Amino acid sequence: MTRVLVVAQSAVARAGLEAVLKSAGTIEVIGSVADWAAYSGEAPDVIVIDGEMDAEHFQRDDVFVVLLSDGVPALAEVMRWGVRAVLPKEASERRIVAAVEAVAAGLVVLQASDVEALPASPRHSTMAEPLTPREIEVLGMLAEGLSNKLIAHRMGISEHTVKFHIASIMAKLNAGSRTEAVMLGIRQGLIMI
Repeated sequence: MTRVLVVAQSAVARAGLEAVLKSAGTIEVIGSVADWAAYSGEAPDVIVIDGEMDAEHFQRDDVFVVLLSDGVPALAEVMRWGVRAVLPKEASERRIVAAVEAVAAGLVVLQASDVEALPASPRHSTMAEPLTPREIEVLGMLAEGLSNKLIAHRMGISEHTVKFHIASIMAKLNAGSRTEAVMLGIRQGLIMI
């Protein structure tokens, strides 16, 4: 059972959220308060906050937050405070329960529109030049953890050629190491592990 604390200024909002969460069957509501700072009960796994968060009163690493908000908060800022899900106040019961369960499982939940609003990383957004099929093959072998010598043996080429391919891959992906090149390759869908 996921232990949840409900925080909302409005008694009506608290009662509504409690009813929604209790109906899930997998969630135990361990408390319901108007102000997080006033809560002194057992530690919850997840806190559901209806309304704005006050960062001064919420600086904990051991619990995660599902935030129901009227406006789009500064995502990067609230994520540093422990928020792992941001939903609109009018989110359906099913979505609220799903967000609590996802957060309890260690996942982050955002609206599609929030994800689109996140700034793209300029360093990794696009490659100036795409990888060749041969470079993608080498990148896949790097992901397997193979050494240059084993890659050369498997591909039937020299170690020098393997080094050339790796240097080209790292330059095209703007990676500082083999590990970073593999991570970028995975993120960009070039290879699967």
